[in-house]
Amino acid sequence: MILHRIVDYSHILMKQAVNKGDIAIDGTCGNGHDTLLLAELVGGGGHVYAFDIQSEAVRKTRDRLSAEKVLDQTTVIHDSHGKVEDYIPEKHKGNVQAAIFNLGYLPGSDKSVVTTPDETIASVTNVLSSLKKGGLVVLVVYHGHPGGSEEKDALLEYVTSLNQKEYHVLNYGFINQKRTPPFILAIEKH
Repeated sequence: MILHRIVDYSHILMKQAVNKGDIAIDGTCGNGHDTLLLAELVGGGGHVYAFDIQSEAVRKTRDRLSAEKVLDQTTVIHDSHGKVEDYIPEKHKGNVQAAIFNLGYLPGSDKSVVTTPDETIASVTNVLSSLKKGGLVVLVVYHGHPGGSEEKDALLEYVTSLNQKEYHVLNYGFINQKRTPPFILAIEKH
């Protein structure tokens, strides 16, 4: 297939951006799939910081990483991605190669616990300031839930306002799908 499903494409982007020894962030670790991918990509010489506000997500992520023997290169943080600045050590600020966010809610859990525009934009702003040149931020935007439309609109306004001399922003999504299909916003720092 030439056109990729949204989650598959987000992983393709991460695989192109992240190398052994890099620093990466998973802003919404959820069930741990993206965190695991990043941990495998950075290897033992790199590090991944993963965030989630739900204890269930933190537990599932740690269990998944432990089972795959990549927990040592990962810090799983039970807090909002909006506080990313508080957790990234000075030595890694300005050296982050990539970050990924799956916005919305944790599949199979309480659908009232969702990412919010203010927290997400604060987090992306902080991550962009820690991103090195050539680094990439991928936002997988799920917006079919209550509050999702507001977050989508705020994010689109935010990324559209980024200086084109500093960032390239891609919007990837399927426009002929029913309901509210997710889409990707990818931000590359140059």
